[in-house]
Amino acid sequence: MRRRTHFKAAAVLSAVALLTACGGNGEDEPEDDAPAAEETEDTGSESEDETEDTDTETGTDDGSMETDAPGTGGEAGEFKFGYLFPETGALAYLGPPQISALNMAIEDINAAGGVLGSEVPAAIGGDEGDQATVVQASADRVLAENPTAIVGAAASGRSLDVIDRITGAGVLQCSGSNTAPTFTDYDDGGFYFRTAPSDALQGPVLANTIVNDGWSNVAIVARADDYGRGLANATAEALENQGATVSVNETYDPVAQQYDGTVQAVVSANPDAVVIVGFEESVQIIQGLIEQGITPADYGFYGADGMRNPELGSLVDEGNPAILAGMKGTAPASAASDDFMTSLGEFDPALGDNTQFAPQVYDCAVTIALAAEAAQSADPADVAEAVNDVTIEGTACTSYEECKGLLEEGEDIDYNGASGPLDFTDVGEPGKATIEVYGFNDAGEFESLETVESNPEG
Repeated sequence: MRRRTHFKAAAVLSAVALLTACGGNGEDEPEDDAPAAEETEDTGSESEDETEDTDTETGTDDGSMETDAPGTGGEAGEFKFGYLFPETGALAYLGPPQISALNMAIEDINAAGGVLGSEVPAAIGGDEGDQATVVQASADRVLAENPTAIVGAAASGRSLDVIDRITGAGVLQCSGSNTAPTFTDYDDGGFYFRTAPSDALQGPVLANTIVNDGWSNVAIVARADDYGRGLANATAEALENQGATVSVNETYDPVAQQYDGTVQAVVSANPDAVVIVGFEESVQIIQGLIEQGITPADYGFYGADGMRNPELGSLVDEGNPAILAGMKGTAPASAASDDFMTSLGEFDPALGDNTQFAPQVYDCAVTIALAAEAAQSADPADVAEAVNDVTIEGTACTSYEECKGLLEEGEDIDYNGASGPLDFTDVGEPGKATIEVYGFNDAGEFESLETVESNPEG
């Protein structure tokens, strides 16, 4: 379990979750709909379930730390970013907003004088894909260019495929969308950070939404990975704490050919509400439930960040997207993002409403750049020590330019970013979060309904 040493006086101290937040790892066998198990093992598209217990002490070929890692951190005096975002695969729609957010952050950083007096070069890109082999090969190519930090991956499972490669090479990793609870205590040597909140913070908000809507007997089905299990269990615990019954809490193989077993488990439980924690495969599960008469019109119907897709209604029924009218879900939100969203829209008009996790990715980049300024070093080890400190207990500031100016005046800073106050805990993640509650109106159109603050005490 990593911990960091704080050196506040020198401003040097020890930064991040859809269809994203995204999935994690674990080596449990798929519990339902198992026909795709052999395919998963053969192709490497392990539903993010392949490496939870990877040996991180000795090198292996499956994504764990290797003694001859291709990168050794940024070269002396040179600060630069790499990234691993989905350009292909099931989460490819998440790539554009995250790539644009990183590019806009670099532009803003350079407009304010760069880092350590030098312009930050264009980020070194790599495709995360949706298979371990894809993201591992991309990570090796990016690491070979000696970045100071790699932003990504988007999915928790893909990050778990490469975290030992990256941090073992002495390079920072920061994800704006990994939400699996696994990362909180992951042994990463102090080099992994995330600006997305753990699902331990999202689960209670999802549970509150369900109970406040009047439902009391809930069936939960989730992907068999760290993301699915973590969010399902956090939601179930919060539901039970409020007196609700969780009649089903089980996982499914996300690369199965069909989900009849999962659908039947929900039907047999006779719940009044159902929660699905998944990615694109959720469409098939929703279709199956609707065929069995469990519809958003008659039952509580809920998803999470992995299903926060404005086109979900059309994916379920192209001719009748209103079939999802009444469905709700939760996702990490941007607390104060109006200005950011306007700027991002001007920076990349092609994104439209596709902006999920863009604020969090932007904050990864700005936080790391500020940490380099605070440490007065581009050495990843020095930068890692400063990351937490630039998000807490200093003079509040909300932009790279403003925060950099304060550092130059010798002040400690508290960066409050595009995604809201970060307030990193010792393990390099937000200690509280703003969670969005979204829904689909009578026409099946996506709506953001409200935002709710979540913290361990609340």
